[in-house]
Order: sequence, then structure tokens, then C-alpha cells
Amino acid sequence: MPANAVSVISRATTENVAPAERIDYWEEYNRKTLVGLSCRSYSDRGLLARQINMRLGDVRLADIAGNAHVIERTPQMARSTPKDSVFASLLLRGEAVFLHENGCVSASAGDLLVYDTRKPYLFGFSSSMRQILVDIPHDLFAEACRPDGVPVPMLFGRGGAHEGALVSSLRSLLGELVGMRGGDGPEETQRAVLGLIRLLTLERSGGSTPSAAQLVIAKEHIERHLHDPRLNAAEVARVLGISVRQLARIFDAAGTTPARYILERRLQRASVELGEPRAGETRIADVAYRWGFSSQAHFARVFRNRFGRTPSEVREAARERLAG
Repeated sequence: MPANAVSVISRATTENVAPAERIDYWEEYNRKTLVGLSCRSYSDRGLLARQINMRLGDVRLADIAGNAHVIERTPQMARSTPKDSVFASLLLRGEAVFLHENGCVSASAGDLLVYDTRKPYLFGFSSSMRQILVDIPHDLFAEACRPDGVPVPMLFGRGGAHEGALVSSLRSLLGELVGMRGGDGPEETQRAVLGLIRLLTLERSGGSTPSAAQLVIAKEHIERHLHDPRLNAAEVARVLGISVRQLARIFDAAGTTPARYILERRLQRASVELGEPRAGETRIADVAYRWGFSSQAHFARVFRNRFGRTPSEVREAARERLAG
């Protein structure tokens, strides 16, 4: 299988730390790994939290879960421990309130909150919580998502069908990443994550069209279901709530068709797997079925038409590179 797009940097939990020392431990860990902040817990058991930090190309991911607690990045802390990033926090479980210099935002499970770490804030979780946090360097966010950064915190997930579908696609993608379930390489996956965040911020400012959002959602759905031989244009159109004809027009504007795009992505993923160093241990039939081809003969034919070599030849070349 293709290598995971993310790699684990570090893990931490307060479970094995003495209750009186958990806050200090958590603040120090976050200061070194994520961002400088202060923390408070009002539970009789103290702070019970865990965090897994991962690298995805130039961005970082943090899978954070815990009981009710409050984190704060005060103005003094923002000056003394600078962090030049934009955080995109996807709340998977719990309810939260986010206080910033211009007001207050309430978030529920399923919402995405995007904010600038250079500005002070307080993030309070009133119950058991889990979030996946995307740590995007400010320069990269300006280049890939929004040139003017994040003037004020932005909450996504309640702004209509297109916005909800984009947040849902991001949730599915991030869920697969933190679950370490393979995928494209770091650069391609990072581009997919930033592309969804970019469309959300553009949609909020009126710079995104429905068809652009639908194309991204369609491609993301296709990517997650390439293994399913039943995947086709009708199934993708059903997920988007549009007709097959409308889906065809959306892909036509991108210079392809749904069927050609699905076939191309399957062939690319199969080619990557067959070209890996240890591909000699993998059967061609297994690769074909893994990427949604119901017939090995059909897979071999379209693979050769696309790459000019048979699957066996690509696998043998990979084996020779490993031996050499």
C-alpha cells in the first residue's frame, strides 16, 4: 500500500501524571510542540487530556482530546511565545466557546473554527471534547488559502449546503489522515487539505462559485472511494445532490469527465503502489481489486494504454531497483 501521508512527531497524555502536575505538564508540552498557552481545569479529577502531533508536508496536525477545560493565549503570551500560524480547528466532539478581541463564537461538534495564533484568545470546552487542529504557517496560509490572512476568527459549518459539504469533506479527509489510513503523498494531501480550507474562506467572502466547491467535493469523494468498483458518475452525483448531466458539466469545465477522472486516479494510485520498493511481494490481481478494478485483464489493458508498460513490468522495475 502507498505510504502514509502523515508521520507522527510526538504523543502526550496526562493520564500517568500526578493530578497536581498535569496542568504544568500540559502547558509545557504544548509550548514546545504546538503553541504557548495557559490551561485550567475545574474537574475533581484534574485535566485528563491526550494529544498526537503529526507532520503533513509543511503543515502540522494535532489530534487532541480531553475532559472539560479552558485554554488561553493571553496578549502577554502572544508576545513572549510568538506563533506565526493560522489554526483550523475541527471540533469532533463537545461544545466550545471561543473568545477573542472582537467578540465571542460558540462552536459545536462538526464546526470548523479558523483563527490567527498571533492574536490573543480563550478557548473553553464545557464537556468532553475532541478536535483535529491543522497548524498552517501564516505565509503558507496567505499563499494557498487567503492573502489577507484571518482578520477575525471564522466559524464554518452552518452557512448553507455548499459550506456544510466542504466542512464534511474536510472532516472525512482529516479523519483518514489521523487514522493513518494511507493516501497520496504529503504534498498532494496537504494540497487537498489547504484547497478545502481555501474554498471555505473564499465562499465566506463571496469569491467561490458553487461549481468550484462541487468539483472539490466530488474529487474528494472519489478519492475516498476508489477501492469501490461500484463508484461511478451516478453515485457521485447522488452524493452531491445534483444530476449526472450537471456533474458532467462541472468536470467538463475542468477538462475531463467523471469517468475519465475516476479511471485516471485509480491508475495513478495503482502505479504508485506497483512502483514501491517492495511491490514484488504484491500480486497484480490484489492491486487491481484494491483500486476498484473488477477485472485483472481490463486493469492490465488500461494500465498499459496509460503508462506504456504492463503492471508486471512496472513491478519488476521496482524489484530491480530494490535489488540494485
